[in-house]
Amino acid sequence: MKLTTKKGRRIILSKNLLVEDAAGKMETLVDSLRNLSPARVRSSSFDEPVSENDGQISSWIALHPSALDMFDKIMSDAEGKQIIMFLDYDGTLSQIIEDHDNAYVTDEMREVLKEVALNFKTAIISGRDTDKVQSFVKLTGIYYAGSHGLDIKGPTNIDQSDQEVMLQPANDYLPMIDEVVNILKEKTRSVPGATVEHNKFCLTVHFRRVDEKGWTPLAEQVKSVLNDYPKLRMTEGRKVLELRPSIKWDKGKALEFLLNSFGIEESKDVLPVYIGDDRTDEDAFKVLRERGQGLGIVVSETPKETNASYSLRDPSQVKEFLKRLVKWKKQTLGEESDE
Repeated sequence: MKLTTKKGRRIILSKNLLVEDAAGKMETLVDSLRNLSPARVRSSSFDEPVSENDGQISSWIALHPSALDMFDKIMSDAEGKQIIMFLDYDGTLSQIIEDHDNAYVTDEMREVLKEVALNFKTAIISGRDTDKVQSFVKLTGIYYAGSHGLDIKGPTNIDQSDQEVMLQPANDYLPMIDEVVNILKEKTRSVPGATVEHNKFCLTVHFRRVDEKGWTPLAEQVKSVLNDYPKLRMTEGRKVLELRPSIKWDKGKALEFLLNSFGIEESKDVLPVYIGDDRTDEDAFKVLRERGQGLGIVVSETPKETNASYSLRDPSQVKEFLKRLVKWKKQTLGEESDE
């Protein structure tokens, strides 16, 4: 099997499947997937002793300090600016769990999100189907962008019946996606533990329950679908492989679209904040870094390459950051009313 890289190089794929990572280096698929889903670090904070990797973690934290530790600085930078919140879902607002159909947010997180949406323009950008994310979050007043931003809907006040569909740039792909889902389910049936999730504009193959020995065969089965459907492409994430339309659209493009729809894309008086944990969130982090405006916060328990400026360990720290953000906004409004 051959693969053309972004640099036009033809690579012969072995049975281990060579892939090109974000830095342009070639690695086996198994290594790539392992790097995207590292072993959990047991300590409660990055600063506590964890293993012989202490030096690596300390160096990483120096480059991507905790958004909680740096909260006062972040808010100082935000003074006089309108904060816009962009949030990933799985691994950011909810824990990554084996049963992906039950990845609901906690009641406490839902209450915090409700307060965030009341105080800031808020959007959730997820690889999940938009309707599924809404069913998990169960909140109005939030912009939902599912399928990695391929299905963007505006907020509602009461229910979803009058919800505005703001953008669906891959509508022409829907019949193809609906056709491929059954093919993909059949092809992955031979790999124990693999499940296929239909996320409307993309298809997600979960392998959290698949033994590592089955990762390469599973990837080969998923990749074989592309032979008959070249208009689709395969991407990788945390214990997932995805097939989605081969169009120039990602979470970064969705972020830019939403800023533009808010009428503030060119404004210097806004501070977009994006919080996410997966490789697909890097597209949004990169947009903010290239704009020189806004900040990305990566959710990770272990060091990894990222375009984010700050870090948080897990959804519990995301919740704490959001709570402090709401408290800061209310205090700011209180000070303004006293003047």
